[in-house]
Amino acid sequence: MEYDDLELKIPEQCEDYDECSQFVTTSIESIVQEAIDSGCNQIVINTNLKLGLPMENINKIAGPIIEAWAYETFHEVMEDENNKFQLINVEAQQRLHMADIILQFKKKRKVESGVTAEVDVKATSEDFESSGRSPNITSFKRIRTAYVEDPDYIFIILSLKHRVYSTKNADTGLMDGIMEIVSHNAYDLKFLSSSDLSYNPALGSGQLQVRDIHYVKLTKRNTCEFCQLLDQKFINSRKGFDVWYDLAKKNEWIKTDE
Repeated sequence: MEYDDLELKIPEQCEDYDECSQFVTTSIESIVQEAIDSGCNQIVINTNLKLGLPMENINKIAGPIIEAWAYETFHEVMEDENNKFQLINVEAQQRLHMADIILQFKKKRKVESGVTAEVDVKATSEDFESSGRSPNITSFKRIRTAYVEDPDYIFIILSLKHRVYSTKNADTGLMDGIMEIVSHNAYDLKFLSSSDLSYNPALGSGQLQVRDIHYVKLTKRNTCEFCQLLDQKFINSRKGFDVWYDLAKKNEWIKTDE
């Protein structure tokens, strides 16, 4: 038995998926850019360290701090009922969820009146070239199943680049750490080019990774094509077809007579 012999469950995405994806991605980038332009891109970290933050290890704690900044930035926009981005709901997710934040936007469509996106926030350092460059995104099994269960699933990778420096606090005489978001990019996972998306077979069903989050190319494809791309990356790894087939049966990615 080979992959082409199987009858895959074909997830049919909505006609306006590309439009919704572009709308969400553009809105997210615009919200972050406005925060940067307005000077709301600094996170002040007060410590009692006289010599400031340990810069050589700052990237190890940056992730959750940057994620919290992103959540607060989106939440502040949502609190303005007349916000031009039509952002109507923001939810932070627990640590083991696939994404960090869920965003809901109001949008006039043929069938629905809104669009929902899950956002995975990735912090990368301007001070360290390799910091966060090839991040894990999510497990193969979970993301593959998500697209079968919801063909219109929008999963956005939000890359936030930051720099960190210290400045002396005039009141305390101690050094305050300043974490500053300086640039950003947002991508729909489904549109990442094949060469930019890699599969790491370690840990359970394996992890999807972005080869270099700073430099990616986009390729328009539908949900079915993306699922097939994920399958081939899994099968071509050391996991092979037999392991993939067992996952496909257990998670109902294929039609069977059983």
